[in-house]
Amino acid sequence: MLIIMAYRVLLVFIYAICVKTEEETLTSRMSKSERLSLREEARQMFYHAYDAYMDNAYPADELMPLSCKGRWRGITPSRGDMDDVLGNFSLTLVDSLDTLVVMGDFSEFNHAIKLVIRDVTFDHDIVVSVFETNIRMLGGLLSAHVLATALRMEVSALHWYNGELLNMAEDLGRRLLPAFNTSTGIPHGRVNLRHGIRGLSESRETCTACAGTMILEMAALSRLVGNPIYEQKAHKAMDRLWKIRHRTSDLMGTVINIHSGDWVRKDSGVGAGIDSYYEYCLKAYILLGDEKYLARFNRHYNAVMKYISRGPVMLAVHMHRPHLQSRNFMDALLAFWPGLQVLLGDVRPAVETHEMLYQVMQRHTFIPEAFTSDFQVHWGQHPLRPEFLESTYFLHRATGDDHYLNVGKTVLKALQQYTRVPCGYAAVNDVRTRLHEDRMDSFVLAETFKYLYMLFGEDKDLPVKLEDYVLTTEAHFLPLSLATSGRNTSYFTLKIDDEDEDKYRKTCPNTASLIAEKVRQPLRQLLGSTAARPPARLRPLNDPRQIHALSDMGISVLTLPDGRVQLLYTTSTAKSAKDAAEGLTFMREMSKWNSLSDIENGVVPAGVKVNDKILPAGPGHFGKDITGDDRHSGTIALATPKDACTTILNTAEVEGKFAIARRGHCTFAQKVRNMQAANVKLAIIIDNVPDSTQENTALFAMSGDGKDDIEIPAVFLFSQEGQYLLDTYSNNPEIVVTVGELKSLKRQYENICEDGNCDSVLDSPDVPTDKENFDHLKKVLSQLVTQFELTLSNEEQAIQRTCSEESEDVYVSKDKFVSNDNQVEGPPNVCAIKNEQKKAVIKKIESLIKEPGEF
Repeated sequence: MLIIMAYRVLLVFIYAICVKTEEETLTSRMSKSERLSLREEARQMFYHAYDAYMDNAYPADELMPLSCKGRWRGITPSRGDMDDVLGNFSLTLVDSLDTLVVMGDFSEFNHAIKLVIRDVTFDHDIVVSVFETNIRMLGGLLSAHVLATALRMEVSALHWYNGELLNMAEDLGRRLLPAFNTSTGIPHGRVNLRHGIRGLSESRETCTACAGTMILEMAALSRLVGNPIYEQKAHKAMDRLWKIRHRTSDLMGTVINIHSGDWVRKDSGVGAGIDSYYEYCLKAYILLGDEKYLARFNRHYNAVMKYISRGPVMLAVHMHRPHLQSRNFMDALLAFWPGLQVLLGDVRPAVETHEMLYQVMQRHTFIPEAFTSDFQVHWGQHPLRPEFLESTYFLHRATGDDHYLNVGKTVLKALQQYTRVPCGYAAVNDVRTRLHEDRMDSFVLAETFKYLYMLFGEDKDLPVKLEDYVLTTEAHFLPLSLATSGRNTSYFTLKIDDEDEDKYRKTCPNTASLIAEKVRQPLRQLLGSTAARPPARLRPLNDPRQIHALSDMGISVLTLPDGRVQLLYTTSTAKSAKDAAEGLTFMREMSKWNSLSDIENGVVPAGVKVNDKILPAGPGHFGKDITGDDRHSGTIALATPKDACTTILNTAEVEGKFAIARRGHCTFAQKVRNMQAANVKLAIIIDNVPDSTQENTALFAMSGDGKDDIEIPAVFLFSQEGQYLLDTYSNNPEIVVTVGELKSLKRQYENICEDGNCDSVLDSPDVPTDKENFDHLKKVLSQLVTQFELTLSNEEQAIQRTCSEESEDVYVSKDKFVSNDNQVEGPPNVCAIKNEQKKAVIKKIESLIKEPGEF
């Protein structure tokens, strides 16, 4: 009972105390009539999609809204691993059952349950995603069973219901159990619904979220059917994940070997690959009352806020070196995080991150699947994800601020204007072009429209008492009463260490009168009123004020004969010990940002040499590495079909050659896997976004799918670079191209390294010019100022430097630092750089900067 009360207080107390004060006012109120009108529009949107699915796709798993037909596993052309969510088990209907209850449509809910009981079976020889099947199918069945049971006595149409959906859930649960048969207890990422893990011996890897997002559904199944096996398996997986966290940072990696328990990918964030693991640590405590999950979540949360959070920005880091960021882009899945912070009661950072995401959405109409730290598009897709609306709903519920109703209205209107088609709602292939994709995932009905409807509705009007349930990661309802099912209620007490009491017991961060608008306003000034503000520009390097400020910190500006700009830091030439300390901090932070911006955060850029031109290309996280002085040369052929998402039809033409395919419709790995089957020597994927180019878009590594069966190398070209390659091929079909590591190619063919001294020059893939080097330095310094500002805006996260770091001379070229042992050692007591000194550094740096347009 205590856990139930704690959850209720969390949602109600925030609303009562954190919002209103006598001195301040909230965002202008939305009228009740407008709110009801938007709720009705959200309802109509759901039924437009639901009816389109039922009329044109059922009993298929998903609706293809452009084709206006169903998507079937093994019948519809494959999209590769994206189709692992499909099991020919009427996914969209099962996932949408409880949305019908939220809408108050008990008649259709009753009809849909009967259809599921009559038509759905799991006895298929199909390999499915364990994670997706658990959260969508098992969660959907359990939620519908719980709601049908609760409504059975109140709704006459449901009097007949007698647990049939629960029986189906148990059947499905049994079919998922073989996935847990590993030496670590961490489940396989995939399972065959009929044969278990037979034939899946090559399956060795899974993501952290995939393994750590089972406990709610599995525990609920165990407690509802009285069989502990499901909950035991899920607990064991969670225990093993906790055991292999990084013990110093308390962070988790992204991909793990299920047999050895070793980390395969060690980048750590709150987005794709990790997101719902953190969510289920907290919600497992809320649902089950098991204190270990609260303790674990608190440890993880501290680590995330210490290492990953940079004010409103959430950038992934290396779990074992958490002060180093692993990439400079964020993905759309992190949008769930503010909603989770609301459940914890840490509302201020939730408001900040949500506002940042809202600015990104306003800039691009939708939140792109991934966007860079300066809020440019990294991956342009938008599959109508619900996470941003989820956080919007929880923030409105917590603050009562109608700003979040207006945010929801903006999302609703964008969906109506750009994604509504005659047969449902179509995903956006790229937010820059707003072209459609023939895809409507089940979560659009299960979550996106559900959160929209609940946002504009009022709790008292909903047929479900939300405070009695936990919403799963798929927005399915599991009852809090499960906490006491067959358990000793004295076990479920809220215990928090004294040192954490102030942070975790309070529902309002640091103040009893949080006004969300006051938190949002500075972020609007930082990012711009409707979009992210471009970074400030550095004054020219011949500006005496700049030279003087750098000189005071012991930093000399050198211009090399080839035009490259280098910085030399020597502690002995600093004006004072304090200035030397500031210079050291300045150079180290520049080193960190340089490595992020030019090496693409761990991505080693590849290059494609065509005639005398070298085209920068992104490598793959799969296949043969393209590193060092390795070279791959060959002639070109165009794959058929153009997207290479199905079996290659022109095998004779592409065999032994470099095959070219277009991006889209399936995963990178699936394309390359199909080309490998056609004996292609090397795969080249060209972007499907018109006019994209590496000149204004960061290179990235093509993501894999957890399998290691690809052996050929593969590279990715943006559209403009790809078009140059295609035009050259059109003019000369026998053209020979060479692929290698970009830096190595440039060293060989463009003589970047003079006199063989390559260690002291940049690792950047681009051949530098005066303007390029200068523009780069401007970019790095302005990013550095933003980094300092964001760090210092969060008092709990101010970086503390210690005296344990020895002062050293650092030589920086455009993007590489080299220790210079021949320089004079600095003063012995340069240490303990505190916040005040860091602010002084910011002030110095800002003295070098002008506002946009002044350069």
